[in-house]
Amino acid sequence: MSRRSFAIGIGVVAATWFGIVGTASGAGGPIVPGPAFGSTGVASPDGADRYVTLFAGRQPAIARIQQDGGEVLRSGSFGHFAIPAVTVDGSAGGLSADGSTLVLASSRWGLQRTESRFKIVDAPRLRVRKVIELDGSFTFDAISPDASRIYLIEYPSPRDTTRYSVRAVDTRSGRLLPDPIVDPNEPPGEMRGYPLKRLTSPDGRWAYTLYDGSGEHPFIHALDTVEGRAVCIDLHEIGADTIGRVQMTSSADGAELTLADRKSGPVALVDTQTFEVSSPSKEAGGGGFPWVLVVAGAVAGLAAWALAHALRRRRRVAPGGAQ
Repeated sequence: MSRRSFAIGIGVVAATWFGIVGTASGAGGPIVPGPAFGSTGVASPDGADRYVTLFAGRQPAIARIQQDGGEVLRSGSFGHFAIPAVTVDGSAGGLSADGSTLVLASSRWGLQRTESRFKIVDAPRLRVRKVIELDGSFTFDAISPDASRIYLIEYPSPRDTTRYSVRAVDTRSGRLLPDPIVDPNEPPGEMRGYPLKRLTSPDGRWAYTLYDGSGEHPFIHALDTVEGRAVCIDLHEIGADTIGRVQMTSSADGAELTLADRKSGPVALVDTQTFEVSSPSKEAGGGGFPWVLVVAGAVAGLAAWALAHALRRRRRVAPGGAQ
């Protein structure tokens, strides 16, 4: 396909994709992540390029596009495979932090499937290095910074998509590691729900996923992609009825996560070293109600009233005092 055709395709797919997202959001959205189509894709670590999935005839195509100017640097077709989404809002993943490896997942995904396939691709050249085939129903979740491991979400029950297990795959051998990755401090089966938002630490080591909690309290699943361990961060400060309005952002150094309600502002802070959750209202300079300013304003107002009252009394007694 020519560069011109790809450029035209990008615009068409972008418009189509945003229309799909708007419709899906109004209808409740997808229940599990699938392929990430459209112009957003996933950016390279240096921000110079972006990898996107485009429609090219009957099969999708993967393109590496220069951010500045939109030139298609390289493209290729990999059958019915696409850049994977990692949350139900369509956020894409699959690119390692060192920029060397891109993981593609089947674009014909469904929970009824008994086999899952993933392609490990040389990202700069867009060439397949390895195909991983697994028995069962899996979606892509995360990748370690050096691409030595990929992490998948396994769905053991096609009828209950809130049940899941995090599994690791050695990319060199293509083998699934035997034990699921769990937080040892959480009861078995405690982590349930749909992945809503995703943030990755600046070094690409930690993947933070905000889950709705399946009707219970929401939580953040913090996955260490280097050590292969997980921490479940409970968010009792956020209600199940408001979790859909919550956005998750990170400080520049990755030391703190902020969860903010679009209507009311920050509702929780997470220390990524200790995994402690605190309320912004209790933090210095936080987003709580500014009682100090209210009190100061009240004192200033009272002082102004007292001064004005004194001046009025002085004006009333001034004539007598002048005689």
